[in-house]
Amino acid sequence: MSHVTFGTTLGGFGGGLVSGPTLCRWAEEIEQLGYDILFYRDHVLWHSPVLDPFTMLGAFAARTTKIKLGTGVLLLPLRNPTLVAKMIGSLDWLSGGRSILGVGVGGEFQKEYEACGISLRERGRRATEGLRVIKKLWTNPSATCEGQFLQFEDAQMTPRPLQQPHPPIWVGGRVDAALKRAGTYGDGWFAYFVTPERFRTSLDKALEHWHQRQAAARTTFTGGVVLYFCIAPTYEAARANAMHTLSTEYNQSFERIIDKYSALGPASECVATIQRYIEAGAQHMTLLPAVPAAATMDQLRSLATDVLPHLRSLPSP
Repeated sequence: MSHVTFGTTLGGFGGGLVSGPTLCRWAEEIEQLGYDILFYRDHVLWHSPVLDPFTMLGAFAARTTKIKLGTGVLLLPLRNPTLVAKMIGSLDWLSGGRSILGVGVGGEFQKEYEACGISLRERGRRATEGLRVIKKLWTNPSATCEGQFLQFEDAQMTPRPLQQPHPPIWVGGRVDAALKRAGTYGDGWFAYFVTPERFRTSLDKALEHWHQRQAAARTTFTGGVVLYFCIAPTYEAARANAMHTLSTEYNQSFERIIDKYSALGPASECVATIQRYIEAGAQHMTLLPAVPAAATMDQLRSLATDVLPHLRSLPSP
């Protein structure tokens, strides 16, 4: 059987807002459908409504029992890393050890940096320092930080997360600095808007940094892909639906990139597209329905029934 895990993300619906109780019911069904991981996306300000990820993941933890839960991805530079360590550690306890910390730097919507009082130019340095702080607080009885943005001595955070040495950290981003950050401080790299070919070459760069660690905290490094999809009777119908949804969600035209970074069309075509990423080395696929909010669960049901069984049966490399 394939070694690949499959997940999805809630929290962005092309301009629509779904009620909290509905999202919790969806989380329960997503678990029942056999998905391995459920992420909730993060934006403080955005073109469409997005709820707070920690609040929503806590609610999902109370309504599920086995699916892993993660931030996908948290804009770490906008938040105090000590508080992030506390919140993800608390989620790990609440969920029985099912949390994943997915982080990124964002920046495509500069207004949220302005509103949080954070310089966009500092985002990379803040993310790197933040990861150091979080790992120190999770793994040391007493932690000291002498960073550019945060300084403290002899901080003791209890309880520690249930997962040891700590919950998995997956780092998003496509530029070389993000790949270095993922390999140096993360347990995985989360790719977004990449082709299978670029995924492979970028994963190799992240792995180079991971192998250079003095003592890796884990024995494995996960290469994951976030991919939009739309299942429809024809490629043209899926493309039109996805392009309208994503153009609304991101407030820009997707005409030039919709075909390059999406799995579209009948189930068999979606299988073939996703399989190319798996063949390129992806060990995790987060698949996002590129449809209006009302059609989200129909797409996830179709994916679970008509696509994932074919992918799960692929032989391990």
